[in-house]
Amino acid sequence: MHDFQYKGNQLYCEDVSIGGLAKDVGTPFYLYSYNTIKNHFRVFNSAFSNIPHLICFAVKANSNIALLRIFVEEGGGFDIVSGGELYRALLAGADPQKIVYTGVGKTEEEIVYALKSNILMLNVESTQELFSIDRAAEETGIKAKVALRVNPDIDAKTHPYISTGLKTHKFGISMTDALEGYRLAQSLKNIEVVGIHKHIGSQITHIRPFVDALERIVAMIDILKSEGLNIRYLDIGGGLGITYKDESPPHPKELAEEIVPILKGTGCTIIFEPGRVIVGNAGILVTKVLYTKQSEGKNFMIVDAAMNDLVRPSLYGSYHSILPVSKNSDDHKIVTDVVGPICESGDFLAKDRVLPDFKKDSLAAVMSAGAYGFTMSSNYNSRPRVSEILVKGNKYFMIRRRENYEDLVRGEEIPVFMK
Repeated sequence: MHDFQYKGNQLYCEDVSIGGLAKDVGTPFYLYSYNTIKNHFRVFNSAFSNIPHLICFAVKANSNIALLRIFVEEGGGFDIVSGGELYRALLAGADPQKIVYTGVGKTEEEIVYALKSNILMLNVESTQELFSIDRAAEETGIKAKVALRVNPDIDAKTHPYISTGLKTHKFGISMTDALEGYRLAQSLKNIEVVGIHKHIGSQITHIRPFVDALERIVAMIDILKSEGLNIRYLDIGGGLGITYKDESPPHPKELAEEIVPILKGTGCTIIFEPGRVIVGNAGILVTKVLYTKQSEGKNFMIVDAAMNDLVRPSLYGSYHSILPVSKNSDDHKIVTDVVGPICESGDFLAKDRVLPDFKKDSLAAVMSAGAYGFTMSSNYNSRPRVSEILVKGNKYFMIRRRENYEDLVRGEEIPVFMK
């Protein structure tokens, strides 16, 4: 459930009229519901209340520090994949002992930053990375707590670009090599092995891939413990999907019913890394219709949001429902492409979609845009990035101001010989 609902003919976010908000802040903008984010986190957290666990929100899904602060207030932690995400999490007030750091390409500078920040653990993805962490730990005098990311070679049955658990993917250490990896880690004097990690992908809508992957990892834990390794944390990653169109992903409680029996016997604290399932349906992109046109019988709705604002449809062919902010009972439907101002034929938010016949200057809400929306946005075509707004009850808060033209060239400089 989410808090974007019609009251009469007007779409609201909680108790704030989206049409009225658009008049105040201009378009396009991302809009998030505080109540939805908080409720989604609590539902996920409570589903696993009968086992020791920690919910580490995947910062890559949505990294605005105001939204991260919600998870801090709820007692959550963070799954990070860069030094920049670590900086954001700490700025939001995160407890470093509730932060886990994943990613195949951590630099030595980022590793040092993580060690000095006293995070819970680094999820290691290769033996070369293990040596880099050992060197950084020696230089800083801080013993590095690590888990190895083990690739279980499980097909997550999701889009190939967001599937991460097959042996052909760049992520993690194979099941075949994992034991030797752990033996190596155990031999390094600046490394403390504390856990094991797996993550098989994103937008997963079936429980079976989670179960299959966990059964392999739990079997590995038994082997590691027999080798004298103290595996205290089992980080099972994230990946639970949401409904964009007609998907029927499992509810967190349904997932818990299937995997908690597997997890209970491990003796580990279980770390979860949900992202999309918490924020995906808690955010929308609000855009205005600039023009409509018909060309050779093809209808186009040209809006002021574009692929630089929301790249998922262009990148993945993803579906996002598009709703009118103001409904008219006499709206007839047409088949149209919803496109932006970018100079690319791939700049679209929807193709051949049956929608109300939007008129010039009317507002549209691109739904389920709270995850991998703003975080994947860019300044392509020198377009300033949009503002982000958070609604709580009947009030709204600007949590990121709209960029201006000066922001576009901040940090750039013409060499002196050209002046």
